[in-house]
Amino acid sequence: MPRPIVIIGSGFAAYQLVKTLRRLNTEQAITLITADSGDEYHKPDLSHVFSRQQMAADLIKLTAAEFAKEQQIDLINHSEVTHIDKDRKVVFCTQGREVAYEKLVLATGARPFIPKMSGDAINAIHTFNSLSEYQACQANIRSAAKVLVIGAGLVGVELAMDLATAGKQVFLVDPQASLMANLLPEMLSQKLAAVLAKQGVTVQLQTRVSQLQHQDSCIAVSLDNDLHFTCDAVICAAGLIPNSQLAQNAGLEVNKGIIVNEYLQTSDSDIYALGDCAHINGQSMAYLQPALLSANALASTLLNQATAVNFPAMLVKVKTPLLPMQLGGITVSNVHRWRIDIDAQGTCIKALDADEILLGFIVTEDKMKQAFGLLKQLNSPNTVLAAA
Repeated sequence: MPRPIVIIGSGFAAYQLVKTLRRLNTEQAITLITADSGDEYHKPDLSHVFSRQQMAADLIKLTAAEFAKEQQIDLINHSEVTHIDKDRKVVFCTQGREVAYEKLVLATGARPFIPKMSGDAINAIHTFNSLSEYQACQANIRSAAKVLVIGAGLVGVELAMDLATAGKQVFLVDPQASLMANLLPEMLSQKLAAVLAKQGVTVQLQTRVSQLQHQDSCIAVSLDNDLHFTCDAVICAAGLIPNSQLAQNAGLEVNKGIIVNEYLQTSDSDIYALGDCAHINGQSMAYLQPALLSANALASTLLNQATAVNFPAMLVKVKTPLLPMQLGGITVSNVHRWRIDIDAQGTCIKALDADEILLGFIVTEDKMKQAFGLLKQLNSPNTVLAAA
């Protein structure tokens, strides 16, 4: 029998790849191996679970068995790939199972980054990067009255707002000087901070958690600005580290992630990578739309129609319902100036370079109606060439 395409991982990128492969070819043998349950769910829904009072089981769209049957694939769940033999084109799994491949796709995702801190409650830190991680912590967080969120980037801010909406007392801590500092200019970060403060969120910026210590039934928190308080649960949303160790052990080229070319091909011609673990054009693309575009292109490549992936400027929706916003392009780094339009309907911020060329934009509230027009302008040939 011909060897299958083997995919390692069961996140959004992996499952989008399966769906696209099957849409293009109903006969191609596909084997998917995952260390978790392999149930299909919509990852952005994790940002709303507390306000919607959802358990992990409520987010499952299809069980692993249902997904495997629908897509006609061989799905091996609760099985970790321990190493790859590139010469024999075989992957080795726990329980001693060997799976041969014709082409191999690494969709191993990323793991949460945990900043250094001391104390005996470090093992009580929860992370929130997958359905299984939420399942492990849902009981503790649902029963908690006070929650510490470490990290005030996109995910941390979304979680803080959702927790507060659910009636929790929330502490949000980050070493940066502003909220979502890599995405929002300071004037909009300040508006977001005011919205969170009105909701009762205590925001502590330019500081870090130095110690987490068990204290009776609570966790005593010490910040390096000498502030001390207690909480009932801790969530860390301080960033992600691509899971590239399996690739590195196999001798593939790795930097911050698994290095791939425009065809998502690694340094081995029969092995590919996509999603949060892949490092393309010098960066990791940890959003859904890049994963979707990557999966669609890679499916064609795996079926012998080489297709380079192309990333236009893409729209990012920030799930902060009390201050809804969307953004696209370059919004903070290398911006010469911002053109700001604020009124009762919301805010529109255009990021411009020294030649007044549009680099990116942020729109909030009712002004989000302008998002697709701005995105189209951002992706016009003249703008793309000028910004290159």
